[in-house]
Amino acid sequence: MDAAAILAAAAAVFLSSLGAVDAAGEPRVVITDADGQEWIYPLGDEREVGVRGPLGITTVHVHEGRVAIESSPCPNQTCVAAGAIDRPGQWVACLPNQVFVRVEGGTDDPEGVDSGTW
Repeated sequence: MDAAAILAAAAAVFLSSLGAVDAAGEPRVVITDADGQEWIYPLGDEREVGVRGPLGITTVHVHEGRVAIESSPCPNQTCVAAGAIDRPGQWVACLPNQVFVRVEGGTDDPEGVDSGTW
């Protein structure tokens, strides 16, 4: 698949879901599939979500305030090796299976800025 098309789709999904934060500003997990469907859950939930992509099912695990891609049918497993995320602005994706997971919301905390921001 064309990398530019994947990046354009990911950008469109990101821009379309900027309003995925509840009124209290609690962090949310946003999961997007290849068709642009989204699932939004509080980061504090305990759940496992199976997301169908072109290669099969990618399993996303929300547990103890963190979210990770637990398993995926992609060949290199980079998404699984990326580990769990828990702060707004962080994301993990399985590009071969076209599944994108990100954390949104929460409060602005200047102490929470990491070196990746710079």
